[in-house]
Order: sequence, then structure tokens, then C-alpha cells
Amino acid sequence: MRSVRRCSRTGCANPAVATLTYAYADSTAVVGPLATYSEPHSYDLCEEHAMRLTAPRGWEVVRHQGEFVAPEPTVDDLTALAEAVREAGRADRSIEPELPAGSGRRGHLRVLPDPRDD
Repeated sequence: MRSVRRCSRTGCANPAVATLTYAYADSTAVVGPLATYSEPHSYDLCEEHAMRLTAPRGWEVVRHQGEFVAPEPTVDDLTALAEAVREAGRADRSIEPELPAGSGRRGHLRVLPDPRDD
């Protein structure tokens, strides 16, 4: 299940409802509905920051007309959550991954056999 995406503005913990993308060639900032996936060159914004966004002099802001609404969980999200809970509750699932013989595991480090012992 997707976790709730938060506003990209520093210090803001509100849920994101809009996505800001810059079109540098056109000197335009585009504020639209929340994108399905978080993109590396776009910014998630809460409703307050999406509505109050201003652009530098000479830039244009193109803003979605209408309300910004938080996305509802989809059937896929709920199914993924149910499967994760089911998998976590299985009594027969292996906690530790299978390791080659002669190696041990300590936390995130792996102890390998001395190559001179071969």
C-alpha cells in the first residue's frame, strides 16, 4: 500500500493533494492534481501551498481549476495491505534468509570463511 505522501515544503506535514512541475523552457510552473507516482523532478504540495504558490517575475503559474482532493485508497492498495499482513502473520515464514554453508550472519554483516582454509 502506498504511504500517504506529504507536502514537499520544508516544515509542512500536511498530506499532498497537488503536484508542482516546472516547464523551464516555457517559464511556467504547473500545479495540477496529485500525480499517481512521485516523480523526481516534481513536488507534492498540500492544498494550502498549492493555492498560495507564486512564481518568479516573468514566469506564469498554470493552476488546476477546481478543488484538490486527497486520493482515495484503491482496491490494489487494500489488496497489497491485506497480503502484507497475511505474509507477516504466517508462522512458517523464514525470518533469516538462506546463507551458504560456512558463513554466519551478524546483524547486517556477514562472516565469511577464511579463504586460506580451503
